[in-house]
Amino acid sequence: MKRDGITVLLVDDEVAFTRTLAQRLMMRNLRVIIAFDGEQALSKILQEEPDVIVLDLNMPGMHGMDVLKETKKIYPDTQVIILTGHGTDKDEEEAIRLGGFGFLKKPTDIDTLEHKIKEAFEEKNRSTI
Repeated sequence: MKRDGITVLLVDDEVAFTRTLAQRLMMRNLRVIIAFDGEQALSKILQEEPDVIVLDLNMPGMHGMDVLKETKKIYPDTQVIILTGHGTDKDEEEAIRLGGFGFLKKPTDIDTLEHKIKEAFEEKNRSTI
């Protein structure tokens, strides 16, 4: 069954940043689920497949690249956008190689992020037809 709208899973260990970003995305009519680490993110995607995941790389415990790998095993069509403050060009290459949809560096403009989420959602819909 198809839901209305776009469901986004935000994964970042910076609690205040994540909550603020979630509020800003919800104001733009996106449905947002929050996880504060990689293990929590995987638990949430097993409960409900998000359309798009916005994922930090450097978190305690499970690294974002490992979350990306596991997500693609479980839901190959779910699109993952890396949003990190510490990413390198090598990280970007690795994320794309693993099936990531995009790579943005913090701080990023909310309009840029929203646009990337919508592009990722369209890509997911194309791959599931």
